[in-house]
Amino acid sequence: MVDRLALIGVGLIGSSIARRARQDGLAAEIVATARSRETRETVAHLGLADRVTETAAEAVEGADLVILCTPVGAFGAVAREIGPHLAPGAILTDVGSVKQTVIDDVSPFVPEGVHLIPGHPVAGTENSGPEAGFPDLFEDRWCIVTPPEGADAAATDRLVAFWQALGSKTEVMDARHHDLVLAITSHVPHLIAYNIVGTAADLETVTQSEVIKFSAGGFRDFTRIAASDPTMWRDIFLNNKDAVLEMLGRFTEDLTALQRAIRWGDGDTLFNLFTRTRAIRREVIDAGQETPAPDFGRPHGKG
Repeated sequence: MVDRLALIGVGLIGSSIARRARQDGLAAEIVATARSRETRETVAHLGLADRVTETAAEAVEGADLVILCTPVGAFGAVAREIGPHLAPGAILTDVGSVKQTVIDDVSPFVPEGVHLIPGHPVAGTENSGPEAGFPDLFEDRWCIVTPPEGADAAATDRLVAFWQALGSKTEVMDARHHDLVLAITSHVPHLIAYNIVGTAADLETVTQSEVIKFSAGGFRDFTRIAASDPTMWRDIFLNNKDAVLEMLGRFTEDLTALQRAIRWGDGDTLFNLFTRTRAIRREVIDAGQETPAPDFGRPHGKG
């Protein structure tokens, strides 16, 4: 499907793309680069790419598909570096969790004849780094493609087909709408998890040993989310702040209503909400986005 695939950044997502592309023969050549020498050496040692370059500019030379896999906060600087070296007709895309910022930060550096088509594979784990990837990461998970106004339809179709070949289900969506949807389905839940785990760590009346000892309940599952890559999530919140703040405002209002219901012993309000949210969990399972297995699908013994 691709003559030369260039991966700028090779963490969980980038290494998973490389593994699946190599496994299924989706690219004749895979070229990769990463900021740190240690990561580049790891990528070479794992055989994730045919060539590993020191700079992003070298990596994109002659590539017909370039995927930015760095934290979104670095996209502008990377685009400035690679812009003059992008081949005419190339598709430039990304895997970031925020989309309007990609268009705003990257498009000024995209030369005429290169197709900027942002994308977001809604898949991942709490692990990071090139060793964390695996070829089935995108299997039956959604990838949202957000072509800007006036984007080339044929190039968009080629990118959609590539993600489908990686195993993804695909959806084409407006960038701003994507950012609003992901704010409530992903970004705010992560922020809440970080906050709850941080609050528990700060409690002076509960020792750390007790927090760990009794973490087999809901707290344990918050720690899984809160273990996600801190650089990536810092950049997500800073680059999707309007949508996140709007969703946080709505969440705060609803939380205040729950607080009031608990204070006044309004069991009907609590029961009705819990019943409705339980049904949403079933819809998520029925949509194939989760497993009904115990412990949120985690194999026993692996935490």
